[in-house]
Amino acid sequence: MKPLEVARDIYSVGAIDWNIRDFHGYSTYQGTTYNAYLIIDDKITLIDTVKREFADELLNNISEIIDPKKIDYVISNHTEMDHSGALPRIMHRIGEDKPLFCSKLGHKNLSLHFHEKWNYKPMESGGELNLGKKNLVFLETRMLHWPDSMFTYVKEEKLLLSSDAFGQHYAGAERFDDEIGDAIMPHAQKYFANILLLYSPLILKLVNKVTDMGLAIDTICPDHGIIWRKDPNKIIQAYVEWSKQKPKKKALVVYDTMWESTRKMAETIVDAINDEGIEAKSMHLRSWHRSEIMTEVLDAGAVIVGSPTINNGLFPTVSDFLTYMKGLRPQNKIGAAFCSYGWSGEAMNLINKELESMKFEIVDPGVKIQFVPDKEGLEACNRLGKKIGQRLSDLS
Repeated sequence: MKPLEVARDIYSVGAIDWNIRDFHGYSTYQGTTYNAYLIIDDKITLIDTVKREFADELLNNISEIIDPKKIDYVISNHTEMDHSGALPRIMHRIGEDKPLFCSKLGHKNLSLHFHEKWNYKPMESGGELNLGKKNLVFLETRMLHWPDSMFTYVKEEKLLLSSDAFGQHYAGAERFDDEIGDAIMPHAQKYFANILLLYSPLILKLVNKVTDMGLAIDTICPDHGIIWRKDPNKIIQAYVEWSKQKPKKKALVVYDTMWESTRKMAETIVDAINDEGIEAKSMHLRSWHRSEIMTEVLDAGAVIVGSPTINNGLFPTVSDFLTYMKGLRPQNKIGAAFCSYGWSGEAMNLINKELESMKFEIVDPGVKIQFVPDKEGLEACNRLGKKIGQRLSDLS
């Protein structure tokens, strides 16, 4: 990824990762970027770095603009290794005594990551730093999505360096929102659903805080994906709507199957929901990645989960998905379970227990069928689907 001026004397100097396909359990089928930013001023400043393997690319990009040794300050908005992995190389190159600005918890995290006695300058929310012509304001964003996270705002350019907020795992030729258009929104939604959904209440508070501070924003520069310069408010408002988690008249039937019995049940439930005029989708857990399913969960009003019973428990992929979804804490959902079994039938109750722990409203005890569903069993699945469809029809 070549360096690019994104605003007056502010450059994107990060790296593009075309080949990554898994980001700790999140499918990145179109790669990602590790964005870092260089401000040229009286005090030359680097904001964030890149994953360790891309340190050479970062240094080469910086070198096309200035000698890296001329960097005066480094700012770490977020200490996760995809943004701090190259920090040792950078500090060694520019001088270990150069000031390293971060949040208080960033100081703690970086010390535990690298065990280096760098010249840390912990900043509080609202703290400011003058670079010469440009002035920076720091805004702590704890738990969005790590305790150390913070934003850096460039006053004169009305530019927000937003760390992991407002990003997307996307690698492409496009660098800005106006170059890719609405095609970037599914990537942004997936990013939110799988990384930030858990922190929805904090996001709403943060947006209110930024509004109260009166920070005008013309450009948003996240640490992953494209930069928002044409319409930064579009992604801000999308975050607000996603954070509210208002359910749509939409149902997901998520399942796995051993000998097709659970599949037949799932498809019958989907057909019955559709017959009620409600959008419904069947998602087989070995055909869809969990992060793709979670993106659909974001605005679904109902999530119905089905599993065969194996060894008196859940099928492994179903257990994996429930654990993954539970960690992200989706809100305002109704749910139900169904299962097939041979000589026991614990799966249905185990699913209901997990859904209840997530505070889903269980609208029906569920359907449990031994071996292959017959006409009566499929009729029970049909009734379950109709019941869910009717409940979703009542949503305002």
